[in-house]
Amino acid sequence: MTIPSPEVSPEAKSAERITAVRKTGRAATVIFLAGLAACATFHYGPRPDGRPVPAHHGRRAFVNPQRTELRGFGAFLRWRLGLAPEEPRPIPAAESAVYEPEVVSPDLALLRRPDPAGIQVTWIGQSTFLVQVEGLNILTDPVFSERASPVGFAGPRRLAPAGVALADLPRVDVVLISHDHYDHLDKAAVRTLGNAPRYFIPLGLGRWLAAAGVHRFSELDWGQTSSVGSLTVHAVPAQHFSGRTLGGFNRTLWTGWVVETGRGRLYFAGDTGYGGHFREIAARFSPLRVAFLPIGAYRPRWFMGPMHLDPPEAVRAFRELGAEVGLAMHWGTFRQAEEPPAEPPLYLKKALRESGLDRDAIRVLKFGQTISLE
Repeated sequence: MTIPSPEVSPEAKSAERITAVRKTGRAATVIFLAGLAACATFHYGPRPDGRPVPAHHGRRAFVNPQRTELRGFGAFLRWRLGLAPEEPRPIPAAESAVYEPEVVSPDLALLRRPDPAGIQVTWIGQSTFLVQVEGLNILTDPVFSERASPVGFAGPRRLAPAGVALADLPRVDVVLISHDHYDHLDKAAVRTLGNAPRYFIPLGLGRWLAAAGVHRFSELDWGQTSSVGSLTVHAVPAQHFSGRTLGGFNRTLWTGWVVETGRGRLYFAGDTGYGGHFREIAARFSPLRVAFLPIGAYRPRWFMGPMHLDPPEAVRAFRELGAEVGLAMHWGTFRQAEEPPAEPPLYLKKALRESGLDRDAIRVLKFGQTISLE
């Protein structure tokens, strides 16, 4: 699959954006754009046990206590209509003009018989991984649908197929969900998985899961812990936002996950901007064996910066976490931001080189690729 990303003038970009917004249709546009709009804050009030209300619990919604300037709906429209100034490209346009997703056929026999002595990881796409450790199969942010959208006729469409089809997965024991955005939480996938796995979800998402017919879940706030089998699962801070519907902004929490296994601790960042939470996670859970870190949907920085890491920030976060291995995610699957889809791994390579880290410190997997960490 080859996807060109031609260089166009700012005037042409603006015209294309305006046309795209008009073509989508007024109602569909509002629904789709709602998933990217931030909102005011909410508050649960005093706790019955007298403990202080956590800093991320606002008056009407959850908040980011370290960085609160998430962009609102007006800023989103400014960006999509081309009304904001252009930003310099971190990678020359010619180097990222064509995107050819690297897809390999999954080794289904290997997925059914993973090495019990190690950690086996398969990238399915976006933030969806199959992690196999200690005889348990963990699925992160399960998204298998053709579009990351509330409707089937609009919204970001896959640039590459899922690396492993949902029907081809081995038994799924554990599902980690970071937040409710459509590129991280797919209702069709959840309904197919049903109640066979145990779900770990952020605070407030239980009602949505129950409505989808799923009742085997642990709903956690930051700092809370639960377990399944030999695994201990911790909800840890992230810097992002939530919302699947109009009026539902930030009413459910967003979170990262640390999973303690007999083969080491795994950190799944979910979706996050840069903040002090990486140092806090390292202080509490070091050493970390693997860190799953997002590297895409970062431009323009004036809009995306508070909510999405760019590759240099992913490298900085990796250093602060002190993880043994980094795995890149949240890129190349859906077209969600201003950067060409081919750019994130090139920018990551540049950031690693400039940081002095090994080029494979944060690995970029192919769709469907499986690696084993001994």
